[in-house]
Amino acid sequence: MQANLRIRRYNPESNQKPWWGEYSLNDVNPNDSVLDLLHRVKWEQDGTLTLRRSCAHGVCGSDAMRINGANALACKTLVARLKRSESDQSVKVQVEPILGLPVLKDLIVDMEPFFDHYRSVMPYFMNDSAVPNDGRERLQTQEDRARFDDTTKCILCAACTTSCPSFWANGKYVGPAAIVQAHRFIFDTRDEAAEERLNILNEQFGVWRCRTAFNCTNACPREIEVTKAIAEVKMALTSGTV
Repeated sequence: MQANLRIRRYNPESNQKPWWGEYSLNDVNPNDSVLDLLHRVKWEQDGTLTLRRSCAHGVCGSDAMRINGANALACKTLVARLKRSESDQSVKVQVEPILGLPVLKDLIVDMEPFFDHYRSVMPYFMNDSAVPNDGRERLQTQEDRARFDDTTKCILCAACTTSCPSFWANGKYVGPAAIVQAHRFIFDTRDEAAEERLNILNEQFGVWRCRTAFNCTNACPREIEVTKAIAEVKMALTSGTV
């Protein structure tokens, strides 16, 4: 089958504003991923195309981009899913960089503002209490683990945050991904810094900027219930208990 790609291009060294590059590929397999198509464009037609990718297996999260208007990982988005019907022998694919972050070149955005928000919620285990006398690790029940198990799946691809209208409106908003990371530790019974994280998220550009649009949940390639996690953080703030 044939794939017709429309790719948002931008090179700050030679372009004053973004432009659309159009490319056609033949002999495309429906099980090819969008990342496969982008590789073919770069390797066969235009070596100047710039994109970010690493594992190509949906683990690293580095190839998040807008595909046909929705955030997704290019390596996990198959051509077959983009066809309008099973009988189609061609498919249209529009690819753009994720929104809300500065574009460095073509499909690559500056992730530093995103990671600044991530670091702001102290996304690491904090416990200054002595280790149990028997020398074993700090244990918890399966029920306690289940409270935050979903939010351990985040791969920091930024698909959720850059799909959020509140983040588009004001980049100071900490964003869904940072809240998900905070949730993972706030509800971990072994951690001792829940109050500090909740105070951070209770600030002006914290969790209350969420307007429950559900874009984040729809965009997550790991199927994390992002909006639910945000609601649980809000509930912890309003109730005063974790």
